[in-house]
Amino acid sequence: MTAYSRFVRRIGIGFLAVTALVAAPLAALPSQASTAGTGVVINEVYLSGGSAGAAYSNKFIELYNPGASSVSLAGWSLQYRPATSTGAASGVVALSGSIAPSAYFLVQGGSNGGNGSPLPTPDVVGTLNPSGSAGTIILSNTASALTLPAGSITGNPAVVDLLGYGTSNTFESADAAAPAGNSDVKSLVRTAFADSDSNAADFSLSATITPKAGGPSDPGGPTNPPVALSIAEIQGTTDVSPQVGKTVETTGVVTAAYPTGGFNGFYLQTAGTGGVIDLDTHTASDGIFVYSPSTVASVEIGDHVKVTGAVSEFSHLTELSVASAAGLTELDKSGIVAPVPATVGFPATDAQRESLEGMLVAPQGAYTVTDNYSTNQYGEVELAHDTSALLQPTAVAPVGTAGYLAVMAKNAAIRVTLDDGASTNFLSAANTGKPLPWLSFAAPLRIGAPVTFTRPVILDFRNSLWKLQPTTELTPADAAVVQPATFANTRTTAPKKVGGTLKVATFNVLNYFPTTGEKRVGCTYYTDREGVPTTVNNSDAPGCGVRGAANEASFQRQQAKIVTAIGALGADVVSLEEIENSAKLGQDRDAAVATLVAALNSKGKIWDYVRSPATVPAAADEDVIRTAFIYRTATAKPVGASTILIGSPAFTNAREPLAQAFQPTRGKKGSTFLVIANHFKSKSPSATTGDNVDAGQGAYNGDRTRQAQALIAFADRQKAAAKTDKVLLVGDFNSYDQEDPILTLAAAGYVDQVPKTGKQTYAFDGMVGSLDHVFASTAADRSVSGADVWNINSVESVGLEYSRFNANVTNLYEVSPYRSSDHDPVILGLDLPTKGGGHDGGDDGHHGGDDGQGGGGHGGCGHHFF
Repeated sequence: MTAYSRFVRRIGIGFLAVTALVAAPLAALPSQASTAGTGVVINEVYLSGGSAGAAYSNKFIELYNPGASSVSLAGWSLQYRPATSTGAASGVVALSGSIAPSAYFLVQGGSNGGNGSPLPTPDVVGTLNPSGSAGTIILSNTASALTLPAGSITGNPAVVDLLGYGTSNTFESADAAAPAGNSDVKSLVRTAFADSDSNAADFSLSATITPKAGGPSDPGGPTNPPVALSIAEIQGTTDVSPQVGKTVETTGVVTAAYPTGGFNGFYLQTAGTGGVIDLDTHTASDGIFVYSPSTVASVEIGDHVKVTGAVSEFSHLTELSVASAAGLTELDKSGIVAPVPATVGFPATDAQRESLEGMLVAPQGAYTVTDNYSTNQYGEVELAHDTSALLQPTAVAPVGTAGYLAVMAKNAAIRVTLDDGASTNFLSAANTGKPLPWLSFAAPLRIGAPVTFTRPVILDFRNSLWKLQPTTELTPADAAVVQPATFANTRTTAPKKVGGTLKVATFNVLNYFPTTGEKRVGCTYYTDREGVPTTVNNSDAPGCGVRGAANEASFQRQQAKIVTAIGALGADVVSLEEIENSAKLGQDRDAAVATLVAALNSKGKIWDYVRSPATVPAAADEDVIRTAFIYRTATAKPVGASTILIGSPAFTNAREPLAQAFQPTRGKKGSTFLVIANHFKSKSPSATTGDNVDAGQGAYNGDRTRQAQALIAFADRQKAAAKTDKVLLVGDFNSYDQEDPILTLAAAGYVDQVPKTGKQTYAFDGMVGSLDHVFASTAADRSVSGADVWNINSVESVGLEYSRFNANVTNLYEVSPYRSSDHDPVILGLDLPTKGGGHDGGDDGHHGGDDGQGGGGHGGCGHHFF
């Protein structure tokens, strides 16, 4: 299956991206929190805002001043750091105004949903969205994100007060008890304003929620009237606003508004700006995000407004926080020149991007889809500002070389994410009934597809990614007027014609397991949105031992897609990888491959499979997945029995190579060729040592290289036994073109046919490359009439897999070859001598009849990668 674990790059609304914020210096001095009861304290923290059963729709942090004098909050901030983090605080909200003696100060945070009543008018509307069960909240007298050591914090002058709760690694003396989670709708309340420098002693859980506000400033204390500045002056010329922590006033035209979808704000841009921009001289952005849940519904795109709010950096996005309607004034737009989109390509450097942050842009030049893995979860599409998708660096050049480094630099310069104007996680239980944007049966969204921008977008920075946002939340219902881009349909119904007397293919079939989880004990599952199991998620559990489909209905969906794909592939001999090794389950070793052949033959006997050899490894020494061969009986026939490499120490953690000689059914002398099916060790990031440590080629590169060496020796023996010099080494080698295992095979004289196609078989982390290969000996290479990679899987959204059936109300499952696996099949034609002279032309006439056979399903395996 997939060569790696899949790392989700986008962080959901309940989490904050950890970014390289400026760290304040630390010193071993007493903190300002006063155990004498005179310093400002964190008094109540409510973490369940918006959850089912919540009293209030937003989370909040309430401060209290128990002292006898007003305390200015100018330059102060509230910060949040996740429970296990060791870096800088990942969220910072600037504070302003002051707190009178014996008064409160209320900071509104994020929300988990639409439940609960609005808070009392908060003093500050912030962006903190702390975890409901564990984390650290910091009240600081600085505006910069703090980097704190793990353990008890009792001596940092920048820390006014701190609350560690749950299992946080940062606390005062000991963590406070925390709610069990978002459904445990209690708040953490300080007892009688006491501060003993022990979170555990000072805080307790309360079902009585009592948010109190004191107004944005204390008339008896210091005042900080807002300063009128242009948006460019607020943005500044670096990635951090020079106005952080200050309350400012500015005017602009609303260019985008997000009353729904979770952004809770709108974009402003200075009137008359945009158009043709010279990125060498345009150093400060004319656009800015205004975070204002209380006013966003009252603005429309095109409005001319004045806003007053606090400046902050939310994970490096400069924004203004407008707390209430008092901070928003609609102005007369008569005579105002509306901003126009900046006509620029995607800037190559962060500095140039910062100069456009928050501005309306009309993307220029070529863009191509380079990743759609998270489209069905977060509604985002990753793009390359180029005419093709990003390439894996080691698909181009050996690791560490100048060519490799050049690809790395290019990828970083041209990568950008097209988003949906929302922070929705469509796979969370709360949102599975909300239809997905971008994806549909009618308009495929495939990696490698050219992109056409039809509407302007906002250049935005969220979740540590540069993004292009539509000007309001994109949904299927408003796509006709909101969706800013379209994608070319690059699907084909069959591979390219490859000619030849006989056609050979290799196909990783994504954990094809007729023995489903429900037939075993100890299995647990990934489920659809109604809780119905779809795939197994703990194959290594005692008693489970299977991968793939959870039950028969799910398996039939998987099988139907695989059968359709093989039928349309047009091959005579197919090497299969990642198919159930039934011997591991106490069955006949060939039971699974026989099941697949029976499905292929549902309309007549067309296919057969190669039987396992008489001598096979002990079941205890084999993997639960294996390789296999199937073939069309009318056009191909095995020559002799198959052979498995047994006893090689190189394959203790991978599938042993399987060899079989074939020839055309009408073949004559010289038509025999040998095929060896392979599935090398994956790149999974397990704990490894020595040359198996990931040094740019994935984990276990050393083992894969040794497997290549053992394969070469095995091939030499097998071609001698088969009396042929035509040898094909095929399968999933879990290695890109310029990695050591592939270079080892090339050095032995084998010629990879996949590069001849100009295509790739696999996509990972926004880049494409080939993990699947067909290597031909010199003699076999002379017989190759053509080759193709049929891009039906790796370039399609994972949402089409059988494993995602009914994951969202937009159900993308259909019986088609598309996303029948995560790897693409490779096919090549061989010109081989046949009786009667000449060749049969091969591509027409003898490959019909299989499309649509089999019963209803398609392939996937949840979140396991092998």
